[in-house]
Amino acid sequence: MTDNRTRALATAVALILVTGSNAASAQSMSTNESRGASLSAKWRERPGLVTRGPDGKVIFLYGEVQPSIVCSPLQVCDIELQAGEVVRDALVGDTVRWKVEPATSGDSGAQAVHLVVKPAEPDLVTSMVVTTSRRTYHLQLKSHPTQYMARVGFDYPEDVGARMAAVNARMEASTLPGAGVPAEQLNFGFSMSGSASWRPTRVYSDGTKTYIQFPSTLSGTDAPVLFVVSGGDNRIVNYRMKGELMIVDYAIDRAILVSGVGWSQEKITIARGG
Repeated sequence: MTDNRTRALATAVALILVTGSNAASAQSMSTNESRGASLSAKWRERPGLVTRGPDGKVIFLYGEVQPSIVCSPLQVCDIELQAGEVVRDALVGDTVRWKVEPATSGDSGAQAVHLVVKPAEPDLVTSMVVTTSRRTYHLQLKSHPTQYMARVGFDYPEDVGARMAAVNARMEASTLPGAGVPAEQLNFGFSMSGSASWRPTRVYSDGTKTYIQFPSTLSGTDAPVLFVVSGGDNRIVNYRMKGELMIVDYAIDRAILVSGVGWSQEKITIARGG
């Protein structure tokens, strides 16, 4: 009987040692595994930028960090995605104590998907991955006894780039070709008389040079010749063509554009101040 007890005890000790050894082996990581886990932790723990959006929305810059979204029991966190984005899957680490329900807003064709997040109790931490037709969101969810983010949204790098492009386009539009100065600093006080297929669309001056803009249909070989009227005489002055823009190296008061000869000649007279 004593021998049987001794053997049973020895077997139990061996099982404990083997189990402990397996657990230690499972917890140990290779160099690459440790480095990968460390890099992931640094990305998750980066503070990133958080800004205030319209209607109290908390805005994260997509892709900068893993956003940490704070929710609270008996409250809802509304995570709004980009308009027109279609959600494929929303996967939560803790599906027992966290609930995620979809909702939509906006007109048909430009609807925005909302993910309404609700924790069952405070002091929970889990992760959520949302895959859509445009991108993948990696989010961290935390529950707090009283504090929460009611509305959460994202700013997208491509949207920021598009807004900058729009600003640049408006700035370029406000600076007319050739002059290189804002439109409000130019003098558009010129009148034109005569008829021609290439009749200029506008004439303006920056005080030093005069700019004559022609229709886009004008080719360089069809450009008219410019004569400046001075002392009753017509004289040729220095000018050059830049696309459809004629740049005259003078602030002219009166000039004549001439193309062709004889019956086919076309002429436009330009005068400052009408």
